[in-house]
Amino acid sequence: MSDNETPTEAVPQEETVDQPTEESPAAETPAEETPAEEPASDVSEEEEEEEDDVEEKPNKKKEVVEDLREHVNIIFIGHVDAGKSTIAGNVLYLSGMVDERTIQKYEKEAKDKKHGSWFLAFIMDTNEEERAKGKTVEVGRAHFASDKKRYTILDAPGHKNYVPNMIGGAAQADIGILVISARQGEFEAGFEGQGQTREHTTLAKTLGVKQLVILVNKMDEQSVNWSKARFAEIQKKFTPFLKSVGYNPKTDINWIPVSGYSGSNIKAPAGDLCPWYTGPPLLTLLDNLDPLSRDAEGPVRLPVLDRYKEKGTTVVLGKLESGTLKVGDSVTMMPNKQTTEVTFLELDETGEVDRCKAGEIVTVGLKDISTSDISQGFVLCSADHELPVMCEFEAQLAIVDLLSTKPIMSAGYSAVIHVHTCTEEIVVEELLSTMNKKTRKLSKRKPTFVRKGDIVTVRISVARPICCELFETVQQLGRFTLRDEGKTIAIGKITKIVVESN
Repeated sequence: MSDNETPTEAVPQEETVDQPTEESPAAETPAEETPAEEPASDVSEEEEEEEDDVEEKPNKKKEVVEDLREHVNIIFIGHVDAGKSTIAGNVLYLSGMVDERTIQKYEKEAKDKKHGSWFLAFIMDTNEEERAKGKTVEVGRAHFASDKKRYTILDAPGHKNYVPNMIGGAAQADIGILVISARQGEFEAGFEGQGQTREHTTLAKTLGVKQLVILVNKMDEQSVNWSKARFAEIQKKFTPFLKSVGYNPKTDINWIPVSGYSGSNIKAPAGDLCPWYTGPPLLTLLDNLDPLSRDAEGPVRLPVLDRYKEKGTTVVLGKLESGTLKVGDSVTMMPNKQTTEVTFLELDETGEVDRCKAGEIVTVGLKDISTSDISQGFVLCSADHELPVMCEFEAQLAIVDLLSTKPIMSAGYSAVIHVHTCTEEIVVEELLSTMNKKTRKLSKRKPTFVRKGDIVTVRISVARPICCELFETVQQLGRFTLRDEGKTIAIGKITKIVVESN
């Protein structure tokens, strides 16, 4: 379903840290000029105080805002075995994040497992189960940077059994990289029937991924051999589906033919291998995409993806969707309304910082709160601007598919909702109206049921209260997916709070 709203604010001007203007007293009185007969203890005390001052000042500079490069979260999605982990690993290798010695180690390990071509995927697939089976299970996370931007890579699993993990990764992403295999039969397997190309694309759009880069991979495979006809065939078959999900093929989509294994069109152009493609390679394209809109001035909204103890301190991990978070801030954990204080902030690629802004995936240390009081799907908020906690709400749904055993949706339909990092059971209590797709007008009568392809306004109740926003307030916390028996059946946006929890 297309979300026609545009984000409310552009990227705010980054703040800079004021540099100290006073000269260090130690510089005025060098140690060698101190008279020998003066008491050594006085001098050392004075110097120690001055050295302490000098040492404290650099700590104040450990701020993410010092790095003015835009931070972008990108997620690799697509059908199983399309080559997502291999491309993600090659991106890290070609951008200098993995040294030659490590690559040689992975090459040897892959050969020992009788799968020599998997070595690049081992950069992202780090556990033994993933390496043994050649299938990503958890969402891998890594980092690289260019002269223009800083990137976090999220590598999502492609198997249908791990779609919930993919949803958790896509909820953190800004840009999606959809990997499609050009090999004969593999694109068709991913796009038709029970393939994950369709579902991943639908979920990406629903979860707020507005820009999609489509990599047609394995173009160097013998049956393809960089064929322009095969590339065009895939574009022709897939573009109507992109439109139906809500992507604009002209403004939201970029296509690149690549070889993830050899690295052609990843960092450097494929050149004579693919003379008919005149666009930029992947890393150049990512650098040249327009800056993303962030609401750094809004209230703090950080959905919790994970929580754990670190050196006795409670720590949560998540993407800061709105606002600016600083060490020392008083914040509230919703929905249990427990007030706490930020003790430290840490970015994977930077280390500890004293503040971070919307768009960063950040680790947050919290004071006087237990991990047992926090669950995935809770939201860290500004203490003076709490997030609504809903038991019942109205929403606009687009029915994208239904089970063959339940081909219609009516009042009483139960499913599972995925909204930001939260997962909960729901019941569709009432169908309120349907929308005419041509006129966009709502029906006056309440429908008794709806089918695949319908757009309907519904009233939904939740088994347990969840933290959400209206879509018009914070889009990332107001859009959701409904799934039933492991299948995505609808996408929606919250339009009205019916019952708010106390």
